[in-house]
Amino acid sequence: MRIESLQVSVESLPLVKPFKTALRTVMEIENINVSVKLENGTEGVGAAAPTVAITGDSTKGIVSIIEEVISPNLIGLEIENINVLSQLIQLSCVGNTSAKAAVEIALYDAVSKRWQLPLYQYLGGKSNVLKNDMTVSVDEPEEMAKAALSLIDDGFSTLKIKLGKDWRGDVERVACIRDAVGDQVKIRIDANQGWTTKQAISIIHELEEKRVDIDLVEQPVQAHDIEGLKEIRRCVQVPIMADESLFSPRDAMRLLNEHAVDFLNIKLMKTGGIRRALQIADMAEAAGVECMIGSMMESSISVAAAAHLATAHPNITKIDLDAPLWIKNEPYEGIQFIKDQLHIADRPGLGVKRKTSFTQ
Repeated sequence: MRIESLQVSVESLPLVKPFKTALRTVMEIENINVSVKLENGTEGVGAAAPTVAITGDSTKGIVSIIEEVISPNLIGLEIENINVLSQLIQLSCVGNTSAKAAVEIALYDAVSKRWQLPLYQYLGGKSNVLKNDMTVSVDEPEEMAKAALSLIDDGFSTLKIKLGKDWRGDVERVACIRDAVGDQVKIRIDANQGWTTKQAISIIHELEEKRVDIDLVEQPVQAHDIEGLKEIRRCVQVPIMADESLFSPRDAMRLLNEHAVDFLNIKLMKTGGIRRALQIADMAEAAGVECMIGSMMESSISVAAAAHLATAHPNITKIDLDAPLWIKNEPYEGIQFIKDQLHIADRPGLGVKRKTSFTQ
């Protein structure tokens, strides 16, 4: 079944409240939607979120790369040759992982619809339910504790705490949250590259000495600082996870070969799509290193793609897909959040469709 056309559109989506990390504060996101149409009328949808501070991809850059570079390579080709199509996308240009991911998600949506299968089944999975976490933005300790308690009341049992903006107060932030939520809640902390190696070791040691139970520490140092990750992991007991240090299978190979981290955080906007995400999860599984699936601040389209991938791959054991819960007026339906569970619609493809009542 041949690919007949590919269209791109952009829409702004305000957030319920500011999303604050060590790298940025976000009030709204610009969502780039991709629609791939096959010759029989089947439509596949994909999406990307520009995150300049992490991927370097802007809205205008994503749109122009898709329209001028990636799309011309795909029109007229057979959708069933999904691996060849994926390779063409990856070889079309250097970088631009968000644009590549948006197009590849649309192709996977289309090919799984072509065979009338939910994407997770097309990828070999059998479950459409995941246990999710929820993020607490970086703020003053009391405000973060209050936000954490509210999320526990909403049914979440795993919290991801954003830190790294003011390292001197980060121990107090985490301890304050732990005191507020008690011992039964899992706490993951994410410094978003905000610490030095020395600061990270000091902070984690202090949390360990205070017996503040932490599930993992995500990306404590700059993305390029693999030696720093290794040193932190050597010096502390809490597991260390790579996020911004991991874009490609090549990055994964280095992190795994050098035993730099305990976990890998896979995001489609970093990998450039589903196929390379699967490769990373396979490599990590062979090395005995489990993976998390996460997202940027994205809409339900690309988050649904990540969720399908997570249910299909046995080595993706941790889920961080709360982004649609931050959007004030989500335009798509197809994934449902019930307390700390994420349910994927059991329909062909991604299972997402635009809400008929949606208005910006």
